[in-house]
Amino acid sequence: MVDPIKDEKEIEIPDTLPVLPVRDIVVFPYMIIPLFVGREMSIKSIDHSLNTNRMVLLLTQKDLSVENPLPEDLYRAGTVGLIMRMLKLPDGRVKILVQGLSKAKVLDMQVKDNYLEATIEKIEDTKPAEMTIEIEALMRTVKEQLDKSVSLGKTILPDIMVVIENLDDPGRLADLVASNLGLKTEQAQEILEISDPVLRLKRVSEILGREIELLLVQQKIQTEARGEIDKTQREYFLREQLKAIQRELGEIDERAEEINEFRKKIEEAKMPEKVLKEAEKQLKRLEKMHPDSAEAATVRTYLDWLVEVPWSKSTKDILDIKAAKKVLMKIIMTLKR
Repeated sequence: MVDPIKDEKEIEIPDTLPVLPVRDIVVFPYMIIPLFVGREMSIKSIDHSLNTNRMVLLLTQKDLSVENPLPEDLYRAGTVGLIMRMLKLPDGRVKILVQGLSKAKVLDMQVKDNYLEATIEKIEDTKPAEMTIEIEALMRTVKEQLDKSVSLGKTILPDIMVVIENLDDPGRLADLVASNLGLKTEQAQEILEISDPVLRLKRVSEILGREIELLLVQQKIQTEARGEIDKTQREYFLREQLKAIQRELGEIDERAEEINEFRKKIEEAKMPEKVLKEAEKQLKRLEKMHPDSAEAATVRTYLDWLVEVPWSKSTKDILDIKAAKKVLMKIIMTLKR
C-alpha cells in the first residue's frame, strides 16, 4: 500500500529511534504496510515508540534465521516508519500498520532496556538540478517496462499502476516500482541505499529489463507446454476416431487378435524385468499405430525377435577339454577335405 501523490507534512525525525528488525522485506518511504510482530525485543521497541513519537527505524535482517538479531545482523540503512495503528492479538503478537517516512542510515546502534536503539542520520535524495529530457525519457521507459511486465503476467495492483503513471519524481518512481516488484532482499536493499534518484531509477530499469526477459522465457515455456498438451489431446481423439473407423471396417478384431497374441508370447517368454518393460512399451506403441504403417512393421519385427529369444531356456555347459579338442579336430579335418 502506498500514497505517494498525497503531500506529506514535514515531520521532524529525532536523532535516536528504537529499531524494529524486519525479515524478508525492505520497507521504502511512502509505503504503508502491515507488520506482524512477535519477538520480545521488537514488541519492546514498539512499546517505546508508542510512548514517545510513534516512530521506529525499520532495518532488514541479513539472515532470516537469526531470532534475536544484534546490530551486526542488520543492514545499516533503512527507513524511518510511523506507526499508524496497533492491535494486540490473542496469541501475544502485535499487528501494526506502519508508513515509511524517510530513509536513514545508522551511525551507532546498541542494546537498551532489552531492545535496539539507533543513532541515525536522515538520507536525503540528491535532487537533479533540472528535469532534463534524458530523465523524462528514463521515467517513461520504466513506466513502459512495468506495463510490459504486467502484460506478461506480473501481478501489480491496478491502483498502484495508476499512481505510478501519475508520478513525475524519479526518486519516488524508483522506490514505488522497486517496492512492488517482489525483489530479493539484497536487490531491494541495494536500491534503497542509492541516494541519487536518477541512478536509482536506472538500476530499477535494469532489473525490470531482466524481469521482462524472464517473463518472456516463462511465457514461451508455458506456451510450448500447452502446445504439447493440446497435441497429446488431439492425438488421443484421433486415435479414438481411428478405432471407430476400424470397427466399422472390421479391422479392429484382427488388430486386437494380433496384440493379444503378442501379449501371450511375451508372458510365455519369461523375459528379464528390463526386457519385459521394453517389450510391453513397444506393444503399447504398436497398439496405437496404424497397422499398415512402416513403423508398425518395424515394431512387429522387433517384438517377434524379443519373443523368439530363449530367455528362460538354458543348456548345461560341457567343460571337458579333451572332448572339445576331439570335436575341433573333426571340424578341421572336414574343412581340409
